[in-house]
Amino acid sequence: MAIAFLMEGLDTTIVTTAIPAMARALHVSVVQLNLAVSAYVLTLAVFVPVSGWLADRLGARSVFIAALTVFTLGSALCGIATDFIMLIFSRVIQGLGGALLTPVGRLILLHSFPRSQLVKAMTYATLPAMIGPIIGPLFGGYLTTYASWRWVFYVNLPFGILGIFLAYRFIHLHAEAETPPFDFSGFLMFGAGIGLIQWALEILNQHSAGWVAFLLLSATALLGAYWWRSRSRPHSAVDLRLLRNRAFGIATLGGGLSRIAMNGPVYLLPLLLQLGLGMNPLQSGAFTFLSIWGSLIVRVLIGRMLRLVGFRVLLVGSALFCSLVLANFSLIGIKTTLWWIAVDIVLFGFARAIQFMTSNTLAYADIDQKYLSRATSLGGLFQQLTVSFGVSLSAAFLSALSNNTMRPSLADFHAVFLILAILPLFSIPLVLHLQQQDGAQVRV
Repeated sequence: MAIAFLMEGLDTTIVTTAIPAMARALHVSVVQLNLAVSAYVLTLAVFVPVSGWLADRLGARSVFIAALTVFTLGSALCGIATDFIMLIFSRVIQGLGGALLTPVGRLILLHSFPRSQLVKAMTYATLPAMIGPIIGPLFGGYLTTYASWRWVFYVNLPFGILGIFLAYRFIHLHAEAETPPFDFSGFLMFGAGIGLIQWALEILNQHSAGWVAFLLLSATALLGAYWWRSRSRPHSAVDLRLLRNRAFGIATLGGGLSRIAMNGPVYLLPLLLQLGLGMNPLQSGAFTFLSIWGSLIVRVLIGRMLRLVGFRVLLVGSALFCSLVLANFSLIGIKTTLWWIAVDIVLFGFARAIQFMTSNTLAYADIDQKYLSRATSLGGLFQQLTVSFGVSLSAAFLSALSNNTMRPSLADFHAVFLILAILPLFSIPLVLHLQQQDGAQVRV
């Protein structure tokens, strides 16, 4: 599981450091190339709902191995891409494999450990999922500077092959005896709705407001029709009724607002350091790598922190901390000392890890065993959407503020960070609805 989580986490950020080099090679702007990130995470989000059903129908082991295979193949195709269209197509193939990796891997973990050991199991198994996005910029910067941007994709190949071998060797979960039929029409409605929202975000500054509004209204109509239809279906493609579980709903929706904001810097920081401050890819990656120290501290302390103050206090505090850290990025300029930039990035890693780890643990703490496959699919869907929306919103704001120029200014980056800093604050009213007993069984 750890290898799979590392691959997917690494791939989300290793590409961002190489974006300026990729843009030059493929003759597109750096803002346009955000599609290489968002196409991947959108495909993840759209196809995650299939993961739980496939795991029950075909067996978690078979689906997990197939996902690793598709992801590895997609990585190879990205590496040999000769133009922008081929790169996006290959990223979609990667996303198809990645859509199954994390939710099915998390499902295997949840079936393998009692709830009392869930925090410890999640800490060890998902550590690479946190480290991957952090070391990605450093690794990507090194490969882009001294080899080629194509190697940011080729690096997945040995991990994928090793993961497939280990999955054959150690995973033994099989298919469920009875699996209900898949809600294919509901899946199409929900996927189309999400796709239209993402499309609207991608063209926000390239088309008329009327066309964007049409896409958003169409998406709202599709998602509303899906919600109405799913109320009377016992086995819908995306079981939105799970959001009625207070712990799951608050962790998924409230935590999602903070996640959107905290996923923005994954795209913005490498561009700020390279385009705004003149660093090369390796220097940029070395600085963003520093956030690993904040993440490692949280991994060691998260269990004690939860036992000491509980989910409610920790999530409210992390939302405030996330907002402060994002606003602080708007102070970085040409005259900012390197040590100050380093401290900012370490604090970012600390805040991001607290928020992500706390909401991840709370989400599945009170879910009944028989609903775990559906819960991991829905939770994985929302998590991927926060990545996609975080990147797309950041790119849209940056493009609008820079008037679609090839090279945004420092002031443009500062304004986007300030906008993102507002989002975590909206999660606080939701988190305040948590009760003392929510998630209690995983805090022991």
